[in-house]
Amino acid sequence: MGKDDFFVKRNIYLLYAMTFLQGMVFYGAISTLYRQAQGVSIFEITLIESISFALSIALEVPWGVVADRIGYKRTMIFCCWVYFLSKIIFWQASDFGGFLAERVLLSVVIAGFSGVDTSILYLCAGQERSQHVFGVYNSLGMAGLLTASAVYTLFIGENYRLSALLTVFSYGTAALLSLGLVEVHPAPEKKEAREPFAATLRATLTTPGLLAFLLAVGLLTEVHQTVTVFLNQLQYERCGMGSTAIGGVYIAATLLGLCGTWSSAVTRRTGGRRAAVLFTLAPALACIVLALTDRAVLSVGSIWLLRVSDSLFQPFQAQLQNRQVHTANRATALSIHAMILDTVAIGSNLTFGALAQWDLRLAFGYGTAAGLGALGLFAYWRRKTNLV
Repeated sequence: MGKDDFFVKRNIYLLYAMTFLQGMVFYGAISTLYRQAQGVSIFEITLIESISFALSIALEVPWGVVADRIGYKRTMIFCCWVYFLSKIIFWQASDFGGFLAERVLLSVVIAGFSGVDTSILYLCAGQERSQHVFGVYNSLGMAGLLTASAVYTLFIGENYRLSALLTVFSYGTAALLSLGLVEVHPAPEKKEAREPFAATLRATLTTPGLLAFLLAVGLLTEVHQTVTVFLNQLQYERCGMGSTAIGGVYIAATLLGLCGTWSSAVTRRTGGRRAAVLFTLAPALACIVLALTDRAVLSVGSIWLLRVSDSLFQPFQAQLQNRQVHTANRATALSIHAMILDTVAIGSNLTFGALAQWDLRLAFGYGTAAGLGALGLFAYWRRKTNLV
């Protein structure tokens, strides 16, 4: 194995370990209940999320430009340490302001990571292996969450503060591992000509069908994120489930998230076109069932369906997203993509939060509409690009 191969594998394995550790959110199963216990309402939770997304939008492009200029390694190291700091703040938060401060720092991290971690993996793995590598990467994040959820259910129970403290330790370890990354996108020499930002922006936004693709990805991602992270717990309480049952169901849902490893195999077997249809219809079906039932079995099954669908979808869309980058400033282009995704996320979060505050069933109805809308957007994108 040559020196370059060693560094390529080193980066991939370090990122695998880091995403596993950053997946170890020990309060994940009760994240909404944790905040509510500190006096934060469900609307305030989604408001904080939307503020976070708005800040991410403001930081996306500047961070992308900075990452392309200072290199991906330095960007990752800085973001990992800020991530660590954000978890310390979450551990100590006791009101709306504290949780908002945590999400402000998280916005800095999200904007910094955006396109950088996947760029490192894409450049190290190559186009042919990238979907498989993305699948393993996402699945290891789920494996970390599964491990943390098991620890929470078996040992932590109602001690919410302890779950936050353990999360601080896992993120601190990930920050230490980031120091071992090897640069794959060195900062350009001052004398080296750089592609102007306007040229990168024009090349990105004029890519055929890209906007429709990103809108579809944003809708599907936010349906999964909002329903499986926040609204699921409210639905479980609506069904009369206790905290122990919620923890057990959460572990099972996290375990199902490991199926992202098989994303590449599934899309090869079904074909990209059919896979895209499945990945949009499954969330729509899950949300309509959640809107119509208060039975625990059907609710749990629908949440699990959302988890499986998203776990298979994310590596698929990440590979397609990277294939649509046609500029040397990869991090900048992907930051522009993320800015569009964050815009979708703001609207979706506020809509979900307002509807859930009024009637949880209406929020799930919106999730169904979003899934069907994504199906139409994917159909338009495919006609423009014929990439799947």
